[in-house]
Amino acid sequence: MPTIDALANRLNEYLDTDQINLVRRAYYYAEQAHDGQSRRSGEPYITHPLAVANILAEMHMDHQSLMAAMLHDVIEDTAIAKNHIDKQFGGTVADLVDGVSKLTHLEFETKAEEQAENFQKMALAMAQDIRVILVKLSDRLHNMRTLGPLRPEKRRRIARETLDIYAPIALRLGLNDFRIELEDLCMRAIHPMRAERIESAINQRRGNRKQLVARIEQALSDHLMAESLPGRVMGREKHLASIYNKMKEQGKSLSEILDVYAFRIVTNSVDSCYRILGSVHNFYKPMPNRFKDYIAIPKVNGYQSLHTTLIGMNGVPIEVQIRTEDMEEMANNGIAAHWLYKTNEGDDASIPQSRARMWVQGLLEMQNQAGNPLEFIENVKIDLFPDEIYVFTPKGKIMELPKGATAVDFAYAVHTDVGNACVGCMINKKVAPLSRPLESGDSIKIITAPGAHPNGAWLSFVVTGKARSAIRHYLKNRRRNDSEELGRRLLDKALQDFNTSIDQLDEDLIADYLAEDEAENLSGLLEEIGLGHRMAYLVARRLVNPEAEQVHAEDAMTIGGNEGMVLSYAKCCRPIPGDPIVGVISAGKGMVIHYDGCRNISDLKEDQDRLIHLKWDKELHGEFLVELRVEVKNQRGVIAKIASAIALADASIESINVLEKDASTGQIQLTIAVSGRLHLSDVMKRVRKMKELIKVSRVRG
Repeated sequence: MPTIDALANRLNEYLDTDQINLVRRAYYYAEQAHDGQSRRSGEPYITHPLAVANILAEMHMDHQSLMAAMLHDVIEDTAIAKNHIDKQFGGTVADLVDGVSKLTHLEFETKAEEQAENFQKMALAMAQDIRVILVKLSDRLHNMRTLGPLRPEKRRRIARETLDIYAPIALRLGLNDFRIELEDLCMRAIHPMRAERIESAINQRRGNRKQLVARIEQALSDHLMAESLPGRVMGREKHLASIYNKMKEQGKSLSEILDVYAFRIVTNSVDSCYRILGSVHNFYKPMPNRFKDYIAIPKVNGYQSLHTTLIGMNGVPIEVQIRTEDMEEMANNGIAAHWLYKTNEGDDASIPQSRARMWVQGLLEMQNQAGNPLEFIENVKIDLFPDEIYVFTPKGKIMELPKGATAVDFAYAVHTDVGNACVGCMINKKVAPLSRPLESGDSIKIITAPGAHPNGAWLSFVVTGKARSAIRHYLKNRRRNDSEELGRRLLDKALQDFNTSIDQLDEDLIADYLAEDEAENLSGLLEEIGLGHRMAYLVARRLVNPEAEQVHAEDAMTIGGNEGMVLSYAKCCRPIPGDPIVGVISAGKGMVIHYDGCRNISDLKEDQDRLIHLKWDKELHGEFLVELRVEVKNQRGVIAKIASAIALADASIESINVLEKDASTGQIQLTIAVSGRLHLSDVMKRVRKMKELIKVSRVRG
């Protein structure tokens, strides 16, 4: 069992005595706070914070991170509050501890909601201090190492959460050693039988592999020495989760995966990396299309290395990674390598700390735009699984994007304002659709226009969390504005019955109503009316003197077709300009427009609070969908004739469906786009001229 004295001896390597004493103080404080508490295994609880601090010490983390590790469960699991830690150990340590602590004082409806709220809290703390996530990852790693005493279903739940969030974050921050161990531990928790079988197969083959690995390693080392190239060669084993994932993704058997041998060559400089690459390509034949240069174009987490695959002795495939000592350190410890917290060097975008801070700022932007924590965590999960492609801006700057990203994702990666104003794109100097997936090496130019805005259809093809959250944020705001405008018109219409309007109402009267009704402000009240959460007539009656004489206005509300997202047309009766219409207020949907004779609203005819009489604006232009049922004699080419007749009437067919068919007749249902009743009449006249026609009628429900 680790002790504080053993940890202090390890810390002597890189911390001074005063800092080590502060870590000791934090340990004794936590030991006292957790007195009487034990883990599920029966060990004293303090063994967990001490183990977390040891994990951070392996990465040579600073004393404040180690103190936070000692205290990370104190706020959550004991009666000690954040302000007490602040007084004892300072604000920085208190903030770190608070950032890692879960929200224990709130009630959550579901486990997913609790996970999302806690992650959102941690993300906000990470934006202030990136060390929060390093303490949290160390905490999670030790918890995963000690899952044994828990119930199987709880082990699986914790492992899935780790695979969903924490292992990808470790990868995103370049903490490769963390990521590998977390994934392997998750594999053992979720698929214990599969993990056992793969491990057993690896152990059985290890003896034979060891000899071949040693021979290849020696051959590569001798070759480098003969070429006077500095470098140490190491054989490396694929880890458990990596083998299992490759078997699933590539559809390969275990023996096929294990037949590939992997080596790492670590050298002294970037120049030597490229020289060694040329030398090993000369020594063994390289496999085509299997070379990647992550030194010239680092991965998004700062990882740098040359990757190549060779055909070795006896046709054995050999994967080789070539990197410098610094790159090796960065590959394994990422953001924690050569800790540079709050130094000027952080401005260099190649340094993982800087890249991590840029990523966290992106998280912060997504959090601000997300409607709720569940939406935020969904966007973060999308962002955490990038299989990168590398594209170029018109000025030649390289940008990393996830595989499958489109020009819209690229536009939002440049800046949110560029994404919002995007109307088109040029890929490799040719006009291309915004939905086309980009490929590595593409050069993209975004075409913007003043007054342009995001299209809701973009959500069907964007892949980055930033693009998705920005588009949703815009659509929500637009819906809010549309709801408010519709609510204003509905309330004004209701107030006409009392011979007044919103502008004529006394401001104090409105303020009293808002206070009494606990409404946030007038805009919020109007938005709720527009969305159908409140009845305009009831609000109007309470805003004016209830004893005032009620006068019913004759004028119906006018529909101009530009009311926005909170006005929709019922699909049951598909009203078009010229039809008598009514509006039905539906909670959450705003106003739904129906044909006055629609059977679906017959029960609402007497409900004057929900039903509003409407009329079409004379200047209304646009296309409206209407359904026709056409009965025809069965003859070859009859559907083509119907389509031709509709096209001659300047209408377009949206869908066509053959309902019934026998030897002599057929019944066809069409959805067509028309501008109004006169246009529909013209379409039906042309269809009636067909010799094959039996009957044509408009379908309402």
